[in-house]
Amino acid sequence: MTKVVLDAMGGDNAPGEIVKGAVDALAREAGLHIILVGRREDIERELAKYSYDKSRMEIVHAEEVIETAEPPVNAIRKKKDSSIVVGMKMVKEGQADAFVSAGSSGAILVGGQVIVGRIKGVERPPLAPLIPTEKGVSLLVDCGANVDARPSHLVQFAKMGSIYMEHVMGIKNPTVGIVNIGAEEEKGNALVKETFPLLKEEKSIHFIGSVEAREIPSGQADVIVCEAFAGNIILKLFEGVGNTLIREIKGGMMKNLRSKIGALLVKPALKETLKKFDTAEHGGAPLLGLNGLVVKTHGSSKSKEISNTLVQCVTFKKQKINEKIRESIQAE
Repeated sequence: MTKVVLDAMGGDNAPGEIVKGAVDALAREAGLHIILVGRREDIERELAKYSYDKSRMEIVHAEEVIETAEPPVNAIRKKKDSSIVVGMKMVKEGQADAFVSAGSSGAILVGGQVIVGRIKGVERPPLAPLIPTEKGVSLLVDCGANVDARPSHLVQFAKMGSIYMEHVMGIKNPTVGIVNIGAEEEKGNALVKETFPLLKEEKSIHFIGSVEAREIPSGQADVIVCEAFAGNIILKLFEGVGNTLIREIKGGMMKNLRSKIGALLVKPALKETLKKFDTAEHGGAPLLGLNGLVVKTHGSSKSKEISNTLVQCVTFKKQKINEKIRESIQAE
């Protein structure tokens, strides 16, 4: 049984959509036990709307909530009875296998490193979301944790990302590319130029060279390596363009009678295609390289993304990703 602590108070749609996602995940995954952490009264009010296996769902009360605008270091230090701090302590103490939250990104990043702690040898834990591509998905690492990264950090990101894609997504010998402004090795900023030869020499990964931003949606590489400033811009642009295209396509199909008739004919195929590019289908972004699993979902997460993220945690535990990262890093 995989025990996952879910922050019921984090995100724009808490606790309603969070609790709904938890109930859905329990129905989908028999090997899942969920611990909802937050204000008991609010959680119980939401749970009362559903039927679920009560033996696999419990509540741990936490009175405080860390708001998005709060300075993360101060919030983690001062709000000891917040859902994020209480939940992460449960992972640290071995009472749970994973912690999931749609709450403050800064507090989750700080809490992950300070409370759960890094695997020995991991220099910086990166946030690594799956992004939809023409070939399936790619792992974007880092998308928000380390804005000022060093070459050695990016090499570790590549190694950890390769382990994740092979064992969680089942891609044998995943390809790794570094985000660059051209295909040539001599192109890029100082960080890319210094990192490129290190990745080229790293025997434990399948490095294919530079990947330009326009090549990412086609699935040019399974693991996309960059520092968090570039990664976050790529992720947000990706999501924004995807959402805009979906809205435009839907709007165009409802324009007149002819387009509506056409829409009916293509609806099944189109629905399946658009589903591939829905970021909620791919769960949250794990913070790789910690002593326990910490996963950040979008602040705007609805029940579908929460449910997918909880199910994702079961795979993470079954495949012993943390243990494999530990072995890989400490073998350096």
